[in-house]
Amino acid sequence: MIIDNEFSKTILENLYDGVYFVDCDKKILYWNKGAENISGYTSSEVIGKRCSDNTSHINEHGIQLCMTECPLAKTVADSISREMNLYIRHKKGHRIPVLARTTPLRDSLGQVIGAIEVFTDNSPKLAITQRIKELEKMALLDHLTELANRRYTELNIQTKLDELRRYGRPFGILYMDIDHFKKVNDLHGHDIGDKVLTMVANTFIKNVRASDIVGRWGGEEFLAIIPNINEKQLYFTANKLRELVEQSGFSLNSGIVQVTVSIGATLAQPKDTIETLLERADKLLYYSKATGRNRVSIKQGLI
Repeated sequence: MIIDNEFSKTILENLYDGVYFVDCDKKILYWNKGAENISGYTSSEVIGKRCSDNTSHINEHGIQLCMTECPLAKTVADSISREMNLYIRHKKGHRIPVLARTTPLRDSLGQVIGAIEVFTDNSPKLAITQRIKELEKMALLDHLTELANRRYTELNIQTKLDELRRYGRPFGILYMDIDHFKKVNDLHGHDIGDKVLTMVANTFIKNVRASDIVGRWGGEEFLAIIPNINEKQLYFTANKLRELVEQSGFSLNSGIVQVTVSIGATLAQPKDTIETLLERADKLLYYSKATGRNRVSIKQGLI
């Protein structure tokens, strides 16, 4: 056992943060309870394997770090500690934002024999939990995905439009649709289709700000309301969510189930009604679908 005594092990096991050790080949030697709680993977499922076999780290651009820019591998190579904002894959498939810190692991002679990573869940968990409770009370919750339902989302669009006209508070919306979702249901059945919907919903809600609202619009369609944002920031947010969905997925006996989303993004204008705003977003979503899917359109031609 790489942990020298029971006292140290007890401390590590009771940390809220995830902690794990790897050897110089990046094989996992230890995985604490915090890591289990954040990732959904038990220690028995990951010990002896590499990160790329399960949680697979990516950056904000959707680039897989395990094979190229792995912070653990760099720390093993140069003995330099690092801190990065990353996204790990939960056992259920969705991506979770984490703050990861790596440090070299040394033996009694001071030789580097691996590395330690400590990671902290960066999703707005308290705000999400409170919002779910509020929505349940008001019957405004989509019970499959635990997102706001269509009625609640519409009410909030109207509120944001009123605030835009009265106080000049900008906001944008993202109209998001899972690509080829019917094929998922046809190939794997509706139970797996429901798991895909939940995975995508979790990826959305865990990677937006506490002030943002994400709702299930219907079927495989989702709508996000993003306040206090400009066009460039809206596009960045939309593209980040697109990339995170693309890098999500869960395992079946037949392989990995992964999907992509197409997004129409637009800023609200003072003259907008709910209908004109949604119509514009819907046209942009259609443009994303028509030009290849798995992309963001904020203006026709910008993808």
